[in-house]
Amino acid sequence: MSKSLGNGIDPLEVIDKYGADALRYTLITGNAPGNDMRFYWSRVEASRNFANKVWNASRFIMMNDPDNKIKATDARPANLTDADKWILSKMNGLIKEVTDNMEKYELGIAVAKLNDFIWEEFCDWYIEMVKPRLYNDADETKTAAIWTLKTVLIDALKLLHPYMPFITEEIFCNIQDEEESIMISSWPVYDEANNFAAEEKAIETIKEAVRNIRNLRADMNVAPSRKALVYVVSASEDVKNIFNNSLGFFGTLAYASEVKVQADKAGIPDDAVSTVIPDAVIYIPFAELVDIDKEIERLKKEEGRLQGEIKRCNGMLNNERFTSKAPQAKIDEEKAKLVKYTQMLEQVTERLATLSK
Repeated sequence: MSKSLGNGIDPLEVIDKYGADALRYTLITGNAPGNDMRFYWSRVEASRNFANKVWNASRFIMMNDPDNKIKATDARPANLTDADKWILSKMNGLIKEVTDNMEKYELGIAVAKLNDFIWEEFCDWYIEMVKPRLYNDADETKTAAIWTLKTVLIDALKLLHPYMPFITEEIFCNIQDEEESIMISSWPVYDEANNFAAEEKAIETIKEAVRNIRNLRADMNVAPSRKALVYVVSASEDVKNIFNNSLGFFGTLAYASEVKVQADKAGIPDDAVSTVIPDAVIYIPFAELVDIDKEIERLKKEEGRLQGEIKRCNGMLNNERFTSKAPQAKIDEEKAKLVKYTQMLEQVTERLATLSK
């Protein structure tokens, strides 16, 4: 924008159309101190949409606890599920990272992390995970779900407040009544007691499975309304426990009519389509919906991708310059990737052999 060119944007016009919070958020997002940036109306609209996302999430929570009987200041419920611990752990890590970024004046980096967490992890994943519990009054963990929702949202509002002061203040004053204003509330602090590494790993496994199933269905143009039986096959007791503990929401997220977790392929049709995750294969009997030739083509592409990853890992690990100079943690990470990709390739190869008979 240039005053001499007369192409300036009146901030009051932007505020009137999208709100002051959306304008503030746009100006800080994707920018670094001292850098010029282009103004796009579409970016302000995206910021407005993010504000709407936060607003709708708060309305959903208050709708499920209209009398504010469950408070974030209550003692932590003893019956938290893996999903609850996962989101609490993710928020705990976010608090530490955002605080560090803001202390270093890395405001754009901090707000990008906030955006990803609130939009994806909290709204798109966690809220969808807890819906079956919220809609079932007989579920003994319903209270724990509402407590977790409120706890995480309130901490997120506090982290977001410097960027969106108006909407965060409005939501904060409506979702809780223990504090008068978010402006005088305490800043969230990292708490080692909220670090649940095992539960984080477990839910990330579920998320990967759900993403793979959805991608598989999308490739075959299968409508979400069409439910199907899902088999999870794994020789690992840990993996089977992860899925058995998450049946309440995994089936919903995976559009499954039923989920069966088992150690082998007993009872699974030979023409069932599949998707591979580390230490497990997921089968869906889609023979009446799927072109088997396309399934073979998809598996061959996955086989090629995995072969490429294995070649890359071997190249790095066999490179003396890399192994002599790289940190041990990086070397260990590449070794772990090599093991994972090798296992997945074996599973894909086995699946291809079955379909090619």
